[in-house]
Amino acid sequence: MISKKWWKYAGIRALKTVCQTAIASIGTAAVLSEVNWIAVASASVLAGILSLLTSLAGIPEVDNEPQVEPVEDATPILPEDLTVEVKKEDIE
Repeated sequence: MISKKWWKYAGIRALKTVCQTAIASIGTAAVLSEVNWIAVASASVLAGILSLLTSLAGIPEVDNEPQVEPVEDATPILPEDLTVEVKKEDIE
């Protein structure tokens, strides 16, 4: 479940969440000098941790990857190989 690919996608999601939280937290201040940087950092780190924990439930980019199974006999079926049985009851 937790593979190198999982860490890649979970890390990207967590980083995006951290950035979005920081931007939202900074945006609540009227001017830049009033930003509570400790609160911004704290909320952003917490959001990143929660994002990683949420990713444990599953990440669509990793979970929805099609599972390809090898085909044993890849011989194509040609139209001349097909036969159709028609019963008299089916026609009426």
